[in-house]
Amino acid sequence: MSPESKKLFNIIILGVAFMFMFTAFQTCGNVAQTVIRSLNSTDFHGSGYTSMAIIYGVFSASNLITPSVVAIIGPQLSMFASGLFYSMYIAVFIQPLPWSFYTASVFIGIAAAVLWTAQGNCLTINSDEHTIGRNSGIFWALLQSSLFFGNLYIYFAWQGKTQISESDRRTVFIALTVISLVGTVLFFLIRQPDSENVLGEDESSDDQDLEVNESAQSTMGKAVDAFKKSLKLCVTKEMLLLSITTAYTGLELTFFSGVYGTCIGAVNKFGTEEKSLIGLSGIFIGIGEILGGSLFGLLSKNNRFGRNPVVLLGILVHFIAFYLIFLNMPGDAPIAPVEGTDSSAYIKSSKEVAIFCSFLLGLGDSCFNTQLLSILGFLYSEDSAPAFAVFKFVQSICAAVAFFYSNYLLLHWQLLVMVILGFFGTISFFSVEWAAAAIVARGSDYRSI
Repeated sequence: MSPESKKLFNIIILGVAFMFMFTAFQTCGNVAQTVIRSLNSTDFHGSGYTSMAIIYGVFSASNLITPSVVAIIGPQLSMFASGLFYSMYIAVFIQPLPWSFYTASVFIGIAAAVLWTAQGNCLTINSDEHTIGRNSGIFWALLQSSLFFGNLYIYFAWQGKTQISESDRRTVFIALTVISLVGTVLFFLIRQPDSENVLGEDESSDDQDLEVNESAQSTMGKAVDAFKKSLKLCVTKEMLLLSITTAYTGLELTFFSGVYGTCIGAVNKFGTEEKSLIGLSGIFIGIGEILGGSLFGLLSKNNRFGRNPVVLLGILVHFIAFYLIFLNMPGDAPIAPVEGTDSSAYIKSSKEVAIFCSFLLGLGDSCFNTQLLSILGFLYSEDSAPAFAVFKFVQSICAAVAFFYSNYLLLHWQLLVMVILGFFGTISFFSVEWAAAAIVARGSDYRSI
């Protein structure tokens, strides 16, 4: 197998492994609040929003140390260990107890930070400046296929049900746990890429000598160095600007992955289909994600206009989705009780409009995330693990904040926050991309700035 074929194989395996793991986890996150509402009539008392706030809060704090973990044990083992914790969290729902539910939320927060830092590192070392856009698109399309498969099952299994029984819950979460474990094992199929032509590496003998010296460093030295790089990257101009865009992706991640499905499931005017519509919503979010990831991955090779048009498309699509959701959903839907809400929206609530908005949310999200992965892999090719750690740190802390306020804020206030941050996040991305394009036009090295 040629070096390029091996790298492409690694990207595909990486995407497929994430597809299995997140078929389980994203389906779990999509139905968690609905399942827990059904459980709260028993001895169990908890909140899916609170659990997600804990996950993303711990996730954000852990991102500062994860480059050190990846530097010590490597990306492959890091992803495998993280996958085990993801499976543990999903298994908790088979027989949930408040203490195990919230404890697992803490552990998966740490695991998620390690997983995503290792993923960014693996993506970068298997790419070069010509393939980073394509590989980001391939990975994103495979990852978001996860939204399709798990939610398809939810749609058919829960059709016509207004309450989730214990047997329904156990069947779903046993299956999701097994699926997550399959994805975890797949990480062992990733092969070590050949050292030449890896993004951020030159072929000079000086760099080869540097690699020898790096391999001689102590494990602790590598860990400390990775931590220092993370702190330095946090205050660079480019990372600060990209952090605004990243913060927006954290808020909209919370909205489409946890809040919007809960809103749909709470609208009593949708009738007996309200619970199965949660699964259908997830499917159409996935279709939007897959379409976006595939399209932008294919176009990246011949895209003469850079990343800005894709991000502009993303924010326009999201603004349309937010406006339609504002009109179509009752304001109290995110915080409705277990019985749901009979409140009226500005227009007659339509299932078709609700599902169309799911598609728009997924398509817009893929616009932002594929381009953020691409620009980070390009700008920080030599410091990929710390760069992706900072990216996930900002995204996850904003997601944690959003999950926390989702317990209290009415729908229109949540949409307003996303509109404001989305606007400024788009402008900040444009400025970084223009700077990167100018560097490429001059033919100089971005790292020399």
